[in-house]
Amino acid sequence: MIELNDGYREILDSIASDSPTPGGGSVAALSLAHAHALVCMVSRLTLKSDKWKSGHESAQNALSSSNEGISYAIELAHRDARSFDSVISAFRMPKSTESELSNRREAIQQGYIRAAEVPMETARSGCELLGITLIELATNCNANAITDLGAAAELTHSAISIAALNVRINIDSVGPNITSETDVLLASMNRMIDDIESHGAKLTGEIREIVSRRM
Repeated sequence: MIELNDGYREILDSIASDSPTPGGGSVAALSLAHAHALVCMVSRLTLKSDKWKSGHESAQNALSSSNEGISYAIELAHRDARSFDSVISAFRMPKSTESELSNRREAIQQGYIRAAEVPMETARSGCELLGITLIELATNCNANAITDLGAAAELTHSAISIAALNVRINIDSVGPNITSETDVLLASMNRMIDDIESHGAKLTGEIREIVSRRM
């Protein structure tokens, strides 16, 4: 057993600072990383015993997928912070002339769109974890670790919900005076995040039922 080190505290202190980044979008991705880590643990606990041999194939697949998932989620956390930094940079652009104002407005709009795209990826990735990995693993993993798998599902659901909040606030912040092309894009993104969040809630409900039966 190891204790949480200073590096972990530094991450929390960075989130706790008065800087807007890393913020909720990064926290959503980090929640997803924690979910993947729990999936790896449950998979290993399943694989180490022949008692759970029926779950070995699911566990091996989950372990491989979530090992990569941890790295991808951490990457999303970094990308989320960088994407919102571009919004902050856009607001600092000069605005002395009409041309500068126009360029600044365009940069702000594009910055918010980019800032919405990353949490969209986080939410989509969370849905993939729920649907492809967690439901299958929940049915035949080591029953002694079933609540850990339930925790992974709840963390994933939270990650999707938090990411969805960030998608919506960034879309809403794009502002007026947008092109018809941008309007269509934003409408499409709104529909997409609604669908992802709805599907994620449904999958989480299914996993909760499996966890409850196996406790």
